[in-house]
Amino acid sequence: MANRRSGDRVRIGGGSAFYDDSLDGHPALLRTGVDYLVYDYLAELSMASLVANPARNPGGFSPNFLRDMRPFLRDILNSGTRIITNWGGLGPHEAADALRALARELGCECKVAVVDGDNLHARIDELRARGVREMFSGQPLPDDRPISSANAYFGAFPIAAGLAAGADVVITGRVVDSALALGALIHEFGWRPEEFDKLASGTLIGHLVECSTQATGGTFTDWEDVPNPAEIGNPIAECFADGSFVLTKPEDTGGLVSIGTVAEQMLYEVSDPQAYIVPDVVCDFSEVVMTQEGPDRVLVRGAKGYAPPSHYKVCATYNDGFRGQVYQPIVGFNAAGKARRQAEALFERTNRILRDHNIRPLKASHVEVIGAESTYGPRSRAGDTREVVAMMSVDHDEVEGVQVFLKEQVCAISAMSPGTAMGLGGNLGRGVTPLMKVFNFLLPKAEATPRVRFEGRELAIGPGCAERFDPAALVRPPEPARPTDADPALTVPLIAIAWARSGDKGNLFNVAAIAREPRYYPYIAAALTAEAVGAWYAHLVADPAHPRVGRFLLPGVGALNFVVQDSLNGGGSVNPRVDPIAKSMGQVLLEFPVPVSRAIHADLPERARRYVRQTTDA
Repeated sequence: MANRRSGDRVRIGGGSAFYDDSLDGHPALLRTGVDYLVYDYLAELSMASLVANPARNPGGFSPNFLRDMRPFLRDILNSGTRIITNWGGLGPHEAADALRALARELGCECKVAVVDGDNLHARIDELRARGVREMFSGQPLPDDRPISSANAYFGAFPIAAGLAAGADVVITGRVVDSALALGALIHEFGWRPEEFDKLASGTLIGHLVECSTQATGGTFTDWEDVPNPAEIGNPIAECFADGSFVLTKPEDTGGLVSIGTVAEQMLYEVSDPQAYIVPDVVCDFSEVVMTQEGPDRVLVRGAKGYAPPSHYKVCATYNDGFRGQVYQPIVGFNAAGKARRQAEALFERTNRILRDHNIRPLKASHVEVIGAESTYGPRSRAGDTREVVAMMSVDHDEVEGVQVFLKEQVCAISAMSPGTAMGLGGNLGRGVTPLMKVFNFLLPKAEATPRVRFEGRELAIGPGCAERFDPAALVRPPEPARPTDADPALTVPLIAIAWARSGDKGNLFNVAAIAREPRYYPYIAAALTAEAVGAWYAHLVADPAHPRVGRFLLPGVGALNFVVQDSLNGGGSVNPRVDPIAKSMGQVLLEFPVPVSRAIHADLPERARRYVRQTTDA
């Protein structure tokens, strides 16, 4: 095993990005050697899944982590590498017991600290009576649905306390994803609660590695430039006491670490990049600067921090009925038209049968025609495509209501459109899933207290920062000077001069456009106004006539970030679209036409010219 520590440098490896992520890159990561491995296992959808599938997750955590870690755990522990993970989910103590048992089976010692106190489920009646409101919609906590879970998002200092006590592994319940790495840095460098810039830098480190290979070329705009994606390497952050760091990956692995890949990940699932709020600090990424230090090595500096917020975010989940979803391939002339007509007929047929049996009608129905570019709305170029898949979903308060649809949709193969093939989910009872809704609200920090247990005792966490964030402290960057030489006759698709990344947050998504070169930034800023971006996505928002879009500038990396409100049909856990968590929204924006100067147009590289030709031909 390679020596991991070098002077004041701490190396943190991103082990996983989500619930049941692949650990295929671990052999290379372990050969390289890191001081810490962080495993992000939770998202709002993950919490909903843990609640919805207790048979699969009997302890409140995914047992698959134990299966996936079995080949690596002994080597990790014997090497001195420490593990930090939020894999504990709804049962961090049960998860810790299971990991200790696996370590004993493998013949190694495993000292585990557990962070809990985030579970607020027992207080739901009290919180409902107080009138807590959903932080995005303003709606009250529903009183006609039993709440399945409620967990506060804690920060990094409890993790640091567990490491200081000597834990080999720290397992948490719900903490913010970036806290996994920040906790290690607080412990290693002794960062204090008032060192806001350092805490912001550590949060950025955690934010970059929490999604694992998304920072090393996964989902990168220039996917063709990413070598050997089958063996993509996991990210490694080489961190220094002043908060600066280099993002890299193991040698001799696939993937790519470039300013583009790192900048895209920095803006993934970020709303206001000058007020990225986590429990320990409010981060400002607007002046972050990235430098390509060498092949697959990007130096990152310039994160700024403000005092932490006064509240914790709490995520509650509840069952709102059941969903059935099927996919029907349809082939032939006007395949998209056949798919839509067939779906509407099946929905109508289902509701008639439910009515005849005195059962309430479907609560919701949705069809999306995959292959007809539904995501692009009025800009679809699919035309008379001859092969599509009708993705149909229905919601009902009762399983029986969904099962009627699942049974009846099978009849389409003989009773409806020609060219219909048998799709997935066609058997009675298959495809029924609980419909879990997410309800986020804010709770004063004094009303939720993290606890750290280690070897039978509770650890002291230490006092936090007494100062609280004041939004008035933010100074917004000025608009770049509007270019006077932009020629409306010389437009290029955004992808020719920018990278893009998008992601979900509740019932909204963010999408960022990052200039490939600093000289492109003013032209992008001039073209991408909030109004123009709102019109671009109008077919996807709740009120197409009045889209609500926030626009934020990041001059450090030459980027703009947009927040599109009321755009995910209530949020990723219930959104019936083909892309419920807005991963594709960056791709949709990349066709936006941007006027450029004659000099820039003449100097475009061949790749950019290819994009221009593709959009012109279309």
